[in-house]
Amino acid sequence: MKVGIVGAGSLGSVFAGVLAQAGASVHLISRHLDYIREVNHSGLRLVEDTGIRVTHPQATDRPDAVGFVDLLLVMVKSYDTREAMGFASSLVGPGTIILSLQNGLGNEEIIAEMFGWDRIIYGRTFVGGDSVDNAKIVAGIRGKPTIIGELNGQLSERVMGIAELFNGAGLLTDVSDNVLGVVWNKLLVNVSTGALAGITGLSYGYLYQVPDLLSVAVAAVNEGIAVAKAKGVELPNEDAEEIWLSAGRGQPASFRTSILQSLDRKSKTEIDYINGAVVRLGAEEGIRTPVNQALVACVKALEFRSSVE
Repeated sequence: MKVGIVGAGSLGSVFAGVLAQAGASVHLISRHLDYIREVNHSGLRLVEDTGIRVTHPQATDRPDAVGFVDLLLVMVKSYDTREAMGFASSLVGPGTIILSLQNGLGNEEIIAEMFGWDRIIYGRTFVGGDSVDNAKIVAGIRGKPTIIGELNGQLSERVMGIAELFNGAGLLTDVSDNVLGVVWNKLLVNVSTGALAGITGLSYGYLYQVPDLLSVAVAAVNEGIAVAKAKGVELPNEDAEEIWLSAGRGQPASFRTSILQSLDRKSKTEIDYINGAVVRLGAEEGIRTPVNQALVACVKALEFRSSVE
């Protein structure tokens, strides 16, 4: 299968490396020339518990030179979705399937506006990636599921084919008939740890050693659960403490959340699409979300500090 990946960050790199090693024709789309040269010359290095594996996807800043792909994985930050998909539009042909594995809510709607709902498969992944050097990624794969599905709940041939591809590459993948619930469950996982890790600067190995963070995480998740229920979403898990614990399960102690990685780079975070989505959708339903409001405010303050330092 010919696979394009828009978003050659840490998570996109993990998927690219694993799928390429399994025999897929993988094309990573990036605008970072140093990264492109390193991947094409020396390969991607995935750091796992069992050691380092070197894989060889193709990386390019010329999506128009790749041609149409069978599967387009979208891995960019949520605030870059529209621009990135415009840049990579030449990858989308008559039979291309588009699968967003991004954090937060709202990305599929942007993609559908550009390319149509009929191309889109929903999905979320609990696989982790944390860049430690150019083309060197700490990969959290073992025991971390990826869940995909059609929005209408049908177990379609195309969804089953993608699941077979991922599972064959060692990416634990299930097909769900309630993928919207899965999307919300991943949102709640990110709500539980993302902002707290960003604010405290703690990787998972230290985050879970601070008992006082538990009550804050649980309160933030419970606000999200209330909003999801008001929206009519059937959640696969309504245990807020278990959601908090599941975020770190199977990840290396050094793993940093996406929000923490962005803050460390002094770049914009996805807070508006994670905790901010809970606040925004809660307001639509008349549900108060003070804990998530506070977390959003703190992360935005850190973004501001980085911009003026």
